[in-house]
Amino acid sequence: MKKIFLIGLLALTAACQTATSTLAPESTPTAPPQTPTMPATVPPAPTFTPTSLPTPVPQYFTDEFDSTLGAWSSFLTSGETSPQIGFENGSLQLAFSSPHTWFYAIHNAHDYETAHLDAKFNSSGNQPVTTGLICNYSEANGWLEYNFSTDGTYNILRGQWVATGIAQYLPVINDGSEYLTPERTDYEIGITCEPKTLWLYINGKLFRKLDISHFELTGGKVGIAAAVFENVPVTAYFEWFKVSKPTE
Repeated sequence: MKKIFLIGLLALTAACQTATSTLAPESTPTAPPQTPTMPATVPPAPTFTPTSLPTPVPQYFTDEFDSTLGAWSSFLTSGETSPQIGFENGSLQLAFSSPHTWFYAIHNAHDYETAHLDAKFNSSGNQPVTTGLICNYSEANGWLEYNFSTDGTYNILRGQWVATGIAQYLPVINDGSEYLTPERTDYEIGITCEPKTLWLYINGKLFRKLDISHFELTGGKVGIAAAVFENVPVTAYFEWFKVSKPTE
């Protein structure tokens, strides 16, 4: 079922045979090699705002992006201009033209205390691009994001607003995975967000869990993220985005 997407401003598992035997140990947090660049001034606001939907969005849904827009809004935390939004073969297309741009889109229909998120990503060519999933988003308390890069690395960041349009980031982990290869540009990634734990997936394989209880983020909205660094132009594609109930 096709869902609706609209861009606007908003101040933002091989599967485990047993979950305990195959999870990688947690490592000491280190700073990611590239994090959002703090803008000297607040980025310009996009020109669209969310609109009311003709029917309510269900709590659990799959959004297969097309040219119909709706329950989303977006913002930048870095960069001079927002990416150009387009739709190509049923995918959301984000064409970046300015370097060091960090873009977010938040789905506004529901807040979630626990949720499992999946998305299919692709990118154009071999230029570095980072794409990710957002959970526990709120303007007051911040958010968590799970990003992976076409250079074969992934990270977890905790973001938080410090002023209008200005965010700060706490690196939680930055690491590589056998499931990520620099030669590959398409991935399906997933995350289960619980009040005290994150469960990380790549192409359906659960490979890591993280204790996040010290952040005291008890729920919020969900969304997607994409970022580029020095090399532009580059285009990121989101084929679909899914919110489901975590399996027991």
